[in-house]
Amino acid sequence: MARQFNYKHLHYFFTIAREGSIVKAAEILHVSPQTISGQLTVFEQSLGVALFDRIGKRLVLSEAGRLAYSYAEDIFSLGDELQQSLNAQDLIQQFVFTVGVTDAIPKILASSILETGFQLEGAIKLVCREGDFDALLAEMALNRLDLILADRPLNPGIPVKAYSHLLGESGLSFYAKTNSAAALKEGFPQSLNHQRFLMCGDKSNQKLNLQSWFDTELIAPNIVAEFDDSALMKYFGQSGHGIFSTASIIEPHVTSQYGVAVIGRTEAIKERLYAISPERKVKHPGVKLLAEAARELYREYVSKLV
Repeated sequence: MARQFNYKHLHYFFTIAREGSIVKAAEILHVSPQTISGQLTVFEQSLGVALFDRIGKRLVLSEAGRLAYSYAEDIFSLGDELQQSLNAQDLIQQFVFTVGVTDAIPKILASSILETGFQLEGAIKLVCREGDFDALLAEMALNRLDLILADRPLNPGIPVKAYSHLLGESGLSFYAKTNSAAALKEGFPQSLNHQRFLMCGDKSNQKLNLQSWFDTELIAPNIVAEFDDSALMKYFGQSGHGIFSTASIIEPHVTSQYGVAVIGRTEAIKERLYAISPERKVKHPGVKLLAEAARELYREYVSKLV
């Protein structure tokens, strides 16, 4: 039978590592340095590893110590959140709702969905994290995210307990600077052949879909640049450096914001939006609200196509 983990020892270790010395940790914990030192030795013996390397009078975290410290940091951070959530007297404590948004999601689409989070009853603090899909998924695995908005679902067999929820899909629109758009509209999509094209980066699911569609349509655009940041790609398109594409659902925003014109659309490529959550059935009030807001946006988009 495994020995029960001693969280008091973990707290001693965490404080020593955070403060950088046993003496400072003893002052904060209101115990003697001898007590702290003894408890650390007991903790290391129970784990079977050295958490610090002793260099003269200095304590430096060992490789095992750095790993233990990262877990301790998460454990005590979650403990603080639990205490705040259960403190009935602190009625003005803000409800923290943390959402990760992948780089590939258009900012206007993400903001339109996320702003509905302020409709939640009571005080809310919305925390937005942006990054690539894998990095955000790692954050969710550590319970640091309540939701991820992504352009792809989870791959089968991924070692993270999370679930994909399709929120909606739209076709793809292609844009060019207004003074060259009229000529490119004729014969679309073959008019894209050999034209300067601004491609989304490898972090976007759109890139692979576009390349496959180009091959099917026997189109060979001249790809002059690739962008992980979709907003930067639009600015380059606005300046006339090439044709670019976005999900059709944000077409009105793109044409008005960047002064470009639509040269064509295709429904053969689908841009999808997924909510990745820790729950198979969405129960979190914030996640439910945002998911419904996203689905409503896509319903409005589909109704305009009919």
